[in-house]
Amino acid sequence: MTTIFRLDSSIRTEGSVSRAVADTLEASIIESEGTATTVIRRDVASDSVATDVWARSAFAGYIPEADWTPEQASAKAYANQLADELSAADVVVVSTSLYNFGVSQHLKAWIDTVITDPRFGPGAETPVKGKPAFLVVARGGGYGEGTPREGWDHATAYLQRILSDVWGLDLDIIETELTLAEVTPQMAGLRDIARAQLAESHENARTAGRSVHLKLRSAA
Repeated sequence: MTTIFRLDSSIRTEGSVSRAVADTLEASIIESEGTATTVIRRDVASDSVATDVWARSAFAGYIPEADWTPEQASAKAYANQLADELSAADVVVVSTSLYNFGVSQHLKAWIDTVITDPRFGPGAETPVKGKPAFLVVARGGGYGEGTPREGWDHATAYLQRILSDVWGLDLDIIETELTLAEVTPQMAGLRDIARAQLAESHENARTAGRSVHLKLRSAA
C-alpha cells in the first residue's frame, strides 16, 4: 500500500491553480500505484494551525515534560499529530501559492509547528528522508529571469530548503506562472503564454506521478 500525504495552502478552493495541478499529480500517482493507495489530506487554509501553537510547542521543548502547562501539552500533542501524518507518507505533495512575494502564512505555521517535533527538527534524520516529494507552486505574475520581478519570489527557495535540505525529501518542483492573466485586464496579452504554461504544468504533473512508482520500487 502507498500512502500520499497531501497538503494544500491556497486560500482559494474553486479556481485554484495549485490545487488543480496537485489534483492531476495525485490522480497520476494513484493510477500508477493502483487502488491500494491512501491519501492523508491536510488543508492548512481551511483548517489552519493556530498562531499560538508553534510558540507553545517550541518553548515546551526547552523544559521537562512534567513542567508543561496544559496549553503547552496540548500544543506538543498537536505538533506530534502533524508530524505523525507526515511520517506516515510514502509520497509527499505540497501545493501552495506565492502570496505578497512570500510563503503562505498557513504553510509557514504548519512548517514551524512540525519542526518542533524532534523527528523533524534541524539535524534530525527525518522519517521521510529520501522519499519522493513534490512542491506544486502557483504564481500570479512572472518572476523568471529577465522579468521586472526576477528575484521577488521569496517563497520557493525557502520551501525547497525546508523540504529538501532540512527534511531530506527527494524533491521535484512543478511551477506555474501568470495564473492571474485570465482575470487581470493588464495581463491580457499574456493569456496565451499563461494557458500554455498551465497545460505544461498539468503534463509535468502527470509525468511526475508516473515516476513515483519507479522511485518507490527502487527504494524498496
